[in-house]
This record gives sequence, structure tokens and C-alpha cells, in this order.
Amino acid sequence: MRQTRFASFTEAVTSTIIGFILSMFILAAVSWLWALDIDLTDNFLITSLFTVASVVRSYLVRRAFNWYHHRDG
Repeated sequence: MRQTRFASFTEAVTSTIIGFILSMFILAAVSWLWALDIDLTDNFLITSLFTVASVVRSYLVRRAFNWYHHRDG
């Protein structure tokens, strides 16, 4: 059964939201461990940048695998 593009996108976004929350905590811990001056706003912006990249990457990889496994011939 094929996965629709919307279902692929929804799955990627859901996974990435979980990753976003986890990454906020990880970056806060890393900034504390390395004594980096990263406030909550910077943490949010940095994590957001990586989140957008992750959504695009997840979607494209899933669509590529879906195409490969369901191509004709």
C-alpha cells in the first residue's frame, strides 16, 4: 500500500516536533556544559533552523523510498 504525500508529510512533521522538543533540552544542556551563552530565544531559533532542515530531509527521503519501492517495472 502506498503512503500519500500528505501522510508522509504528517509523519515527518510529527516526528520532528518530538525531535524539536528534545533538541531544545539537549541544546540547553550542551550550552550549560560548555559554558556557552545561549539564551532561550537563541536556543529556539537554532533548534528551529535544524527542525526545518529535518522536516525537508525526512519528507524527501520518505518520498524517495516510497517511489523506489512502488515504481513500475
